[in-house]
Amino acid sequence: MATYIVYACPVGELADQIQHFFDQSRERFGANAAHQYMPHCTLTGFFEDRPEAMPIYSQAIDQAYRRALAAQSSPVITVKGLSFQPEWYGLEIESSWLKRLMVNFARTTPSPTRKAALRLKTWLHLSLAYDFAPQHSQSLGALAKELVDPTTEVQWQLRFYQREPSGKWICHYSWPLEPA
Repeated sequence: MATYIVYACPVGELADQIQHFFDQSRERFGANAAHQYMPHCTLTGFFEDRPEAMPIYSQAIDQAYRRALAAQSSPVITVKGLSFQPEWYGLEIESSWLKRLMVNFARTTPSPTRKAALRLKTWLHLSLAYDFAPQHSQSLGALAKELVDPTTEVQWQLRFYQREPSGKWICHYSWPLEPA
């Protein structure tokens, strides 16, 4: 079985700021759970299916994406700002358009070999740090405020990934999330 997931990933200056934050926070405070992933907003939970079923998912995402383009809002995704909770730091994100696209994807993706239903995420966010050492919380938050400006212009891509058992990521397809 292969493991898949759908993300919205930032591209451009904000993505560069987030990556710089990841690099600096790892160097100064050690790795935390956010370092195991590229900068992203999770749209589905991980799901498993046979590798030969992968085209079913890429076609279903593509069809849902193309149908949703007619009702695409601008901006597609709104970054509401930085959020600092006791064990999680990140960007709060809103996109009713993207949520509708994913509902459409989940409803139109039959796979006779997938054992569980697709799980859609309702809390849209981009994690900067979580599962970090409590003694680093104040300094880690200050670093995030210094390096990540949530008002920075950003483009987004919808991406369909496969995660290998080795931890390697394969991006099978991506779609731009910007008004036509």
